[in-house]
Amino acid sequence: MRRFLRSGLDPVRERLKRDLFQFNKTVEHGFPHQPSALGYSPALHLLAIGTRSGAVKLYGAPGVEFMGLHRENNAVVQIHFLPGQCQLVTLLDDNSLHLWSLRARGGVSELQEDECFTLRGPPGAAPSATQITVALPHSSRELLYLGTESGSVFVAQLPAFRTLPDRTISSDTVLQRLPEEARQRRVFEMVEALQEHPRDPNRILIGYSRGLIVVWDLRGSLVLCHFLSSQQLENVSWQRDGRLIISCHSDGSYCHWPVAADAQPLEPLRSCMPYGPFPCKAITKAFWLTTRQGLPFTIFQGGMPRASYGDRHCISVLRDGQQTAFDFTSRVIDFTVLSEEDPAAPFDDPYALVVLAEEELVVIDLQTAGWPPLQPPYLASLHCSAITCSHHVSNIPLKLWERVITAGSRQNLHFSTMEWPIDGGTSLAPAPPQRDLLLTGHEDGTVRFWDASGVCLRLLYKLSTVRVFLTDTDPDPGESLHAQGEDDWPPLRKVGSFDPYSDDPRLGIQKIFLCKYSGYLAVAGTAGQVLVMELNDEEAEHAVEQVEADLLQDQEGYRWKGHERLCARSGPVRFEPGFQPFVLVQCQPPAVVTSLALHSEWRLVAFGTSHGFGLFDHQQRRQVFVKCTLHPSDQLALEGPLSRVKSLKKSLRQSFRRIRRSRVSSRKRRPAGASGEVPEGGARAERTGVQNMELAPVQRKIEARSAEDSFTGFVRTLYFADTYLRDSSRHCPSLWAGTNGGTVYAFSLRVPPAERRMDEPVRAEQAKEIQLMHRAPVVGILVLDGRSVPLPEPLEVAHDLSKSPDMQGSHQLLVVSEEQFKVFTLPKVSAKLKLKLTALEGSRVRRVSVAHFGSYRAEDYGEHHLAVLTNLGDVQVVSLPLLKPQVRYSCIRREDVSGIASCVFTKYGQGFYLISPSEFERFSLSTKWLVEPRCLVDPELKKHSQPRNGSGPGRALGRSRNSGSQSDGEERRPGPVMEHALLSDDRVLKEIQSTLEGDRRSCGDWRSHRAAVGYGLSNGGGRCSGPVRVAGLPLGGLGGPDPARRLRVGGPGPGVQRVLSCCRSASTAE
Repeated sequence: MRRFLRSGLDPVRERLKRDLFQFNKTVEHGFPHQPSALGYSPALHLLAIGTRSGAVKLYGAPGVEFMGLHRENNAVVQIHFLPGQCQLVTLLDDNSLHLWSLRARGGVSELQEDECFTLRGPPGAAPSATQITVALPHSSRELLYLGTESGSVFVAQLPAFRTLPDRTISSDTVLQRLPEEARQRRVFEMVEALQEHPRDPNRILIGYSRGLIVVWDLRGSLVLCHFLSSQQLENVSWQRDGRLIISCHSDGSYCHWPVAADAQPLEPLRSCMPYGPFPCKAITKAFWLTTRQGLPFTIFQGGMPRASYGDRHCISVLRDGQQTAFDFTSRVIDFTVLSEEDPAAPFDDPYALVVLAEEELVVIDLQTAGWPPLQPPYLASLHCSAITCSHHVSNIPLKLWERVITAGSRQNLHFSTMEWPIDGGTSLAPAPPQRDLLLTGHEDGTVRFWDASGVCLRLLYKLSTVRVFLTDTDPDPGESLHAQGEDDWPPLRKVGSFDPYSDDPRLGIQKIFLCKYSGYLAVAGTAGQVLVMELNDEEAEHAVEQVEADLLQDQEGYRWKGHERLCARSGPVRFEPGFQPFVLVQCQPPAVVTSLALHSEWRLVAFGTSHGFGLFDHQQRRQVFVKCTLHPSDQLALEGPLSRVKSLKKSLRQSFRRIRRSRVSSRKRRPAGASGEVPEGGARAERTGVQNMELAPVQRKIEARSAEDSFTGFVRTLYFADTYLRDSSRHCPSLWAGTNGGTVYAFSLRVPPAERRMDEPVRAEQAKEIQLMHRAPVVGILVLDGRSVPLPEPLEVAHDLSKSPDMQGSHQLLVVSEEQFKVFTLPKVSAKLKLKLTALEGSRVRRVSVAHFGSYRAEDYGEHHLAVLTNLGDVQVVSLPLLKPQVRYSCIRREDVSGIASCVFTKYGQGFYLISPSEFERFSLSTKWLVEPRCLVDPELKKHSQPRNGSGPGRALGRSRNSGSQSDGEERRPGPVMEHALLSDDRVLKEIQSTLEGDRRSCGDWRSHRAAVGYGLSNGGGRCSGPVRVAGLPLGGLGGPDPARRLRVGGPGPGVQRVLSCCRSASTAE
């Protein structure tokens, strides 16, 4: 019965846990998934993007971001800002209208939904009678004009969305005001466009789909003038002074119509088909913009020749004989042109073209010759090539940081130097206390380095491994991307970075390991290639040395059925400044590299595949050893991930064996204290004393897996450690490897001293082998020193950035499998502690990492614990070395397999995972290390002006979004805030450098009060059971006593959020 008992809760420990752990979902990095609408406010300089899932995201200056989520999960069709106000209207595909407001509360702004409205027709009317096709917010800030499919224009009064039937402009009313010839020629259909006169608010322009355009006088309810086109109308717009109307049509043409009170033109002043005379696609939107110097700009979407270029997504810019068709690799959702916002100004003077494509945001500089693109400070296209892996490195030294930025700046010479033009709002978040890098591996063989220090994820540098191999892939896509022949027609120019196509899937990056102290980088790929690189500030040309590692060791009876290896270049290869490979280790068979470890102090790199693992000395360029881990039944391991050849007979046999074993094990009665595994030492686990007796959760039995299950030799983890392996009197370097079959291999290494490092070889000898009886995959290995602290990283002690490990006391080995955690003593490898996962629903460990959790109350107090992610999407914190569960939070939906597989933890209790192919969700488990943005939008705070050239894109970046928290039932507490490092600020650099030297500042300097929060959000609809703070006041889980302020909490789904602050709140732990 003792195993069902546990000690009571310690109030002191519970209070300390609240000081250390707190769950927050803080920032969404990347590009919104499936965008569907674009809006822009010239007065606020804010950009709005709507998505198909009903989300609305606002972006301003770097660090300014707001997010709202509609109650319904319907696609956002249109977004319109009310002129000169911090309000916007959204139209959904269910024909509902929503009014949103930016309100200042607690010193920061928040986005909340004020009203919801659905246009209703008279009883018995057809649905098309009130189906909204276009909305026009009037400059009076009180009226909203709504064009419908029936041809009528309804008027709603804001902010209550009260319809005004007496002001409705019906198609019959317009028909009666038209001349007789127009009545006979045109049959009214849907309203395609509504535009207010730029100088006279009493006139609006109404465009109908059949080609009729009318200028309607709102005061006199009459048609001032009308225009008839022979082609179907797509859109219409005013010229700045109201004397000219530009219409675009379905045949690929656009027309200029003069507006005069004394004359009614029968034909357009000018009609042009830019890419005719052959049939062309429709021009869906067009602008004609005047300038102070030179001829006007003509900018339009579409119009390409249907036969040859009908599949292109283009926006064309024409001015003064220069014509360019910007070609996007994904569908164009919408675009807008940023120009002079003062309506009284005589000229438009456009300065930027903003294009929202389906997979990226592109901004074109219209003031610089050649119209170059701008590098966005946010909304990065993370999935420009599909992400295959990620790796996070915390606390980057300043020297490495500057070298990476310098190498990346040479890759960005084709970008414009104009300041970022979307600069509304003010970011109130301070600079981050340290520099962090997030490295993403991609399917096309590239590794991208992202600045993950703050709320803005900015691309610093891109590394390509393609040059090393002979493939059909262009080694430098940037050169061909912007190449354009002088005689080419249409004058297409590729823009944007989204390019999801890879000519060779074997180039995909699977594992990344960066040493931040030495500058060595190891990258492993899909075809068994392992590249070791070093950072070089200059361009170089050299041959990459090639070494083959035969993991099968000439064993008979095995035949590789998968893809072939990549062919490497034999001669010298020219590499640009940055990380340059100097050695290539090719695994044979060329299977996917499943694990990778780099020890820069010993100059060793370890790699593992589904066939075994090996150790390579990259200083002497020689192989140390290889170890085959294949089981005789591991035939599937020889087929490879790209092979579709599978044995149906073998699969069925294995399935029936699993069912049979499950039935047999359920009928057998095992002893209550069965351990479920046998380590090499065979020792029993120690039991602690019981104080206050209390029933403990029943731990499920772990079913032993058969050695015949496939992929048992799959190497899951590799780990270097300087520890006691052979005896307790002498420690030595060692390499540990864990496999999918529950086996742990330990090799002792003899690394020559520095003076004889190049003369004597590194030697390795297998010293230990541990077999877990239940054969669960080993996902993590860790060695604790005499103080039960994890061993420091290589070179960390040499740089005086960490305390030397305690080599006097006994060391401990922690082996983490999918089923359980177990601590062994070293060097005897006898079992000491064990923790089985208490999960009746089949919880298994998917990710595990050591993290340091600092207290937000005491700056000098912190603890090392394990951050764990399970297959159910829960994140847990397990203490070291006692293996006691501390907290558990629901983080990722259990159905989100890709999100769970993509999760990566940081060294200080944060994490990233993909919520879509293009977005990382950032979360934090720590009260001290919390990336949380804060922002304020005040239209009277500053006067906007056109951006200047010459400043470059490298400015302080950030995104603002407040978040909720989970802190084990406690109220949310304000936490520290981090944002992008200001590299030009000497004070910030000194503060960051002080953290690298071990002088941690008080977390209170980074803490700030959060903004008001409306609805809490969880990834996939988790309920929020804890209190929510609004403007510093705690509210109940379902709202306060005031019905007007009642808040509902939960994730996306019907009947979820009504109010969302500038940042989304994470759901509390269930």
